[in-house]
Amino acid sequence: MRDIAVFSGSAHPGLAEEICAQLQVPLLPVRIDRFANDCLEVQLQANCRERDVFLIQPLVPPVQEHLVELLLMLDAARGASAARTTVVMSHYAYARSDKKDEPRISIGGRLVADLLSAAGASRVLTLTLHSPQVHGFFSVPVDHLHALRELAGHFRSHDLSNTVVVSPDLGNAKPASAFARMLGVPVAAGAKQRFSDDRVVISTVIGDIEGKDVIVLDDEIARGSTVIELIGKLRERGVASIRVACTHGLFTDGALDRIAAQPDVLEIVCTNSVPIPKEKLVPNLRVLSIAPAMAEAMRRIHNGESVSSLFH
Repeated sequence: MRDIAVFSGSAHPGLAEEICAQLQVPLLPVRIDRFANDCLEVQLQANCRERDVFLIQPLVPPVQEHLVELLLMLDAARGASAARTTVVMSHYAYARSDKKDEPRISIGGRLVADLLSAAGASRVLTLTLHSPQVHGFFSVPVDHLHALRELAGHFRSHDLSNTVVVSPDLGNAKPASAFARMLGVPVAAGAKQRFSDDRVVISTVIGDIEGKDVIVLDDEIARGSTVIELIGKLRERGVASIRVACTHGLFTDGALDRIAAQPDVLEIVCTNSVPIPKEKLVPNLRVLSIAPAMAEAMRRIHNGESVSSLFH
């Protein structure tokens, strides 16, 4: 790994440090300054010439600040003659903007992918995109990881004899089915309709869930409106217990407190793909690290080995 250079923006330095510890390489310094006119300036403070550069920067709130930081880091690496520059983006916030579902709406997921390529990204390593088609928005190679193994490894320590995995909607049914196969349990799904960013209606849950121990699996929880709505439907159907799992635990606007306050929710499980401030933590939250998986993918990219074989 001697020709590797790893830098991090300000979005999630804790994850970057964990990844570098796994790789046994230093996390190299980055200087980020803000001018009087509110413009940012970025300097990569280590040699990049002809090196394999990795820039660790998930797009997390404030998303626009961290996006501009990332674009400036990419430009700095290209200007410093990096041999290859890989964006390590454990959360791609704009993946939710993946279609034109109303007139005159921008498709942000595609636009930001174009910006990353234009700024100098040679490759992207990301985790659990909101929808599979976002992968195709990028004009550079994308290694798309998922955290189902980490989540399944956690739940295997539970008694799963009466368990069913529930997807909040049919769009997430395929990952939920894969997760259920890992655990050897059945799967069910909610019939969801979204009216706005904070208004969701789930008309029914398709599958046998009465008296079951339920694991709700979603890719991302932001405001938690979908999960809260689903918990209400599960309660009406008489489930025995509820555990909530997701990859990206954004938990905005007090979502974590609202979910934790539900009397039948025994546990909330997420990964550290996005930073969770200490003041947001609740007693029944468990955060799993995706640093080992990201580090192994980076090692394989650097050495020219298969990344897809990680999932066999």
